[in-house]
Amino acid sequence: MPRIPLARPFWDEECEMAAVAALSSGRWVKGPQAKKFGEEFANWCGAVAAVPCQSGSAALWAAMRLLGIGPGDEVIVPGMTFIATATAVSLVGATPVFADIEEDYWCICPDDVEAKITARTKAVIGVHIFGQPFSQRLKQICKSHNIALVEDAAQAHGATLDGVMAGAIGDIACFSFFPSKNMAVGGEGGMITTTLPELAERMNRLVDHGRDDTLESVELGTNLRMSEVAAAIGRVQLKHLKDWTTKRRSNSESIIHETKTREGGAHSWHQLCILTENPDELISNLDAQEVDARVHYPIPCNRHQVYSQHFQHEISLPNCDKLAHRLVAIPVHPSLSESEIERINSALHP
Repeated sequence: MPRIPLARPFWDEECEMAAVAALSSGRWVKGPQAKKFGEEFANWCGAVAAVPCQSGSAALWAAMRLLGIGPGDEVIVPGMTFIATATAVSLVGATPVFADIEEDYWCICPDDVEAKITARTKAVIGVHIFGQPFSQRLKQICKSHNIALVEDAAQAHGATLDGVMAGAIGDIACFSFFPSKNMAVGGEGGMITTTLPELAERMNRLVDHGRDDTLESVELGTNLRMSEVAAAIGRVQLKHLKDWTTKRRSNSESIIHETKTREGGAHSWHQLCILTENPDELISNLDAQEVDARVHYPIPCNRHQVYSQHFQHEISLPNCDKLAHRLVAIPVHPSLSESEIERINSALHP
């Protein structure tokens, strides 16, 4: 029987035609496709503006630059997330401060965030982990302390919090279009969005060497531009995203699991993660049914070797240490068939 992968990147004739048309135009970069993709994405999520870029990691770096974060500054990040959330802070010379996660929802813990705010704290990066929106309290905490809230929405295309879509919850949001994500662009890609009108023009500059309309570099930037081909594919994929999100939610309901979802939030189910005491046994059961699965994320960020000299490297974040190695991601993508869902349930409940 065919193996069920964790993701099935979508590609159809319309995507192919859009890619070929972009190539045939002779305008491979800095053309109308990227501009329209940004406009359409901002309209889709309710942001003031959006600019496509090379990756979700590039978007996070740009977010730090937009906020003027650098040496001497601190940015609070969750201890359990993809490492790029933390390294984006390090790459601008600032210090990531790791906060614990919630026991039930696995997003950054608001209480621990508030406890770790200092005079050097300039921002919090809240991750909508696996598509689960972070706590409503996070925005309140950031507002009361006058610090910026950045959404790491790399896994949260279509998620909502109190009716507001990811991408329009914080001051800046960062999306990824890596092939396994809820939508993609035929390769690497990302998107930066903002709810602050004063940042809209600077977003466009930062992805193009900090240049203004006269081509003078007025601030420090670099080449983070998305190609016209990728943007053209992204525009096609964006038209499907609402239906795909609906199907992911339907699949999550058809798969028998106990993963909790936040009240007031709508999960976008980039990954359906199963909390288990025996991850190796569960992965083995799934493998026997030809179902892909793996642990997300086995090592808390502060424990990675890259942070071996960090002041929190040996400090325990209790929920991160307790949960990180026990979360097994299983397929929930929109192309699952009924028979594949049956196989997944059979492996989960032998």
